[in-house]
Amino acid sequence: MPGRKRRAPAADLSRAIVQFDRWRQGRIARSRIPDRLWQMAVTVAGRHGMARTAAALKLDYYSLKLRLAERRSPVGDTADSIPPAFVELAPGPVPSLGPCVVEFSDGTGFTLRVQLPAGQLPDLVALGHSFRDGR
Repeated sequence: MPGRKRRAPAADLSRAIVQFDRWRQGRIARSRIPDRLWQMAVTVAGRHGMARTAAALKLDYYSLKLRLAERRSPVGDTADSIPPAFVELAPGPVPSLGPCVVEFSDGTGFTLRVQLPAGQLPDLVALGHSFRDGR
């Protein structure tokens, strides 16, 4: 089975790789990565994902993740200023379809048949679990 084809890095990721390689060649041993390079890495990770960026730039994934999280929620922001990531929409009214019959069968011959009048929706999942568990 042939291996996966690797796609070429994007232009901004390629520029970041070059910048990090230049810094690594001229740095003093055990020196910290400059803030400008971290900012570049965080920007690229926001576009291309943390795992891909960390691997391409030879960075610690969790250090990059921490810096990306700090960038997304800077100190001083309140919860009111952050836009919601999820918005719940209330369901509309359920149309009345008339009476219905729900039947549970456990495969051994036991059957539970529930006749529901129009407009009533009990917790059928809980009812099914109770039937299956014998409660």
